[in-house]
Amino acid sequence: MIVAMTYDEFRRQIGKAGLTVKGFAELIKQTPNSITNYAAQGEVPPHLAIISALMGDMAEAGQDFRVTLSRIQFDAGKPRGGAVKGRFGGTKQDSSN
Repeated sequence: MIVAMTYDEFRRQIGKAGLTVKGFAELIKQTPNSITNYAAQGEVPPHLAIISALMGDMAEAGQDFRVTLSRIQFDAGKPRGGAVKGRFGGTKQDSSN
C-alpha cells in the first residue's frame, strides 16, 4: 500500500497523461501555484494523487481522460483568505469564532 504520493511521482503521473502542472491545474480549475506549492512539502494530498494516477493509467491504456472529465460540470474552488482589491493585506479575520 502506498502511504502518500511524492510530488515527483505526481509529476511523473501527469507526464504520462501528457500534462504539465499548468495543464493539470487548468483541468481541475485550480491555479498552477496551488499545485506547485506542494513541491515544498514533498507530497501531494490524496485527492490529487488519485486524480493523477487515474489520468496516467488511462492515458497508458489509450483512453482519453478528457472525455470523462468533460462530462463533469463543476465550479472552481473559492480562493481562501480575505483579499480585498486595492487594500494591501486584505481584511482581518474575525477572531470571535
